[in-house]
Amino acid sequence: MSLTTQIPSVAPFAVYVHWPFCLSKCPYCDFNSHVRHGGVDEARFVRAFESEIAATKARIGDRTVSTIFFGGGTPSLMKAESVQAILDSIAKHWTVAPDVEVTLEANPTSVEATRFRGYRLAGVNRVSLGVQALDDQSLKELGRLHSAQEALDAVAIARTIFDRYSFDLIYARPRQTLDAWHTELKRAISEAAEHLSLYQLTIEPGTPFFGLHKAGKLITPDEDLGRDLYDLTQQVCGDAGLPAYEISNHARPGAECRHNLVYWRGHEYAGIGPGAHGRLNIDGRRYATETDKKPEGWLERVEAQGVGLTVDEKLQPGEVADEFLLMGLRLVEGIEPQRFTAISGRDLDPARISFLRDGGAVETMPDGRLRVTKSGFPLLDAVVADLAA
Repeated sequence: MSLTTQIPSVAPFAVYVHWPFCLSKCPYCDFNSHVRHGGVDEARFVRAFESEIAATKARIGDRTVSTIFFGGGTPSLMKAESVQAILDSIAKHWTVAPDVEVTLEANPTSVEATRFRGYRLAGVNRVSLGVQALDDQSLKELGRLHSAQEALDAVAIARTIFDRYSFDLIYARPRQTLDAWHTELKRAISEAAEHLSLYQLTIEPGTPFFGLHKAGKLITPDEDLGRDLYDLTQQVCGDAGLPAYEISNHARPGAECRHNLVYWRGHEYAGIGPGAHGRLNIDGRRYATETDKKPEGWLERVEAQGVGLTVDEKLQPGEVADEFLLMGLRLVEGIEPQRFTAISGRDLDPARISFLRDGGAVETMPDGRLRVTKSGFPLLDAVVADLAA
C-alpha cells in the first residue's frame, strides 16, 4: 500500500505558523524564539508569511485545512490585523473546513490579554496560555514576565471570549514538593474548562538552565520524585475528568487539541515562518521541511525565492514509519500496527511486542491497536526504541 493510500487526501491537514519573537528569553526555553529590542517590521513579516503560504500551495495543491496553529515565540505580540491577514491568506489558497480549529499561543500578561477580543474577531477560536506556574517565586525563577494573579486574570478574560482555551504548567521545578504540586494542580483544574498541558521541567542543552544545572546551582527533583510527581498528575487530572490523552496533555473527552493530534497521528501539515517544520505528502511521498531559524535569514530567503526552506528532504518509508511510532505512541489511544506495516513495508516484530507486553509496558487493545500502558509511559523513549529496532 502506498503512502498516498495510507494518508489520503481526506485526512486532516494542518497549517502551523511560527511567530519567532518574544519580549524576553526564558532560561529553560530551547524553542526558536528571539528578542528584538529595536522592534519588528511586522508588516514585512506578514507579507513574507503570505508569500510562503502561496508557494506552499503552489507546490502541494489543494487541501482542506482542518486546523491552524499560531505558535512561537509569542504570537500574542502580533497585531490582530496581522493574524487576520495570515488567516485570509490561508483561506485564499486552500479550502478551510467549516469547523476549523484556530489556536493562538499567548502569554498571560494584562497587555496581551487586551488583544484577545481582536484575535477572536480575526478568526481565532482557541487560545493556549503559557501560565507555567501559579506562584510568583516560581514564575520569577522561570523568567516569566507575569504574576500568578495576572495569569489567572488572563485566563478569566479568555474564558469570556473563547469557547475553547487551554493553559500550560511546568512541574518538577526546583524545590517542588508533592503537596505543593497537588495544591497548585487542583487550583489549575478549577480554572481550566477543558484542557491542560502539563510538562515536566527538562534541562535542555544550550539554555541558561543547563549551565546552572551543570554547575550545581539549579537543583531539580530526582528521578524518584519526578516519577511521583508524574503519577500524582495522572491521578489528580483523571479524578477531575481531565485524563491524559497524550503523555503531557490532559483534556475532557472531545476537547483534545485537534492540531496536535495531526502531528501525533502522522498526518500532513505545512510549516510556515522562521524555523517551522512541516510534513508534506507530494506524489505519494512524504517530505520533511524546515525553514531558516533566524528570522532575518528566513525573511531574506522568502523575499528572494518565495520560501525560507533550509531542509526539504524526501523521507524513506522506514523513516516515516519510525516517526509514526515515535509520535503515535505518545497518545493514550496508541497506534494501528497495520498502518505501520503499510508505511514501512514490514510488520512490527511480534517477539519485541510480546517482550514489552510481558513487562507491562504495552498492551494490545480488542480492536488491535497497540498502546503504551500507564506504567510504560515514563519509559516511552525506551519502548519506542525497542519497537523501532
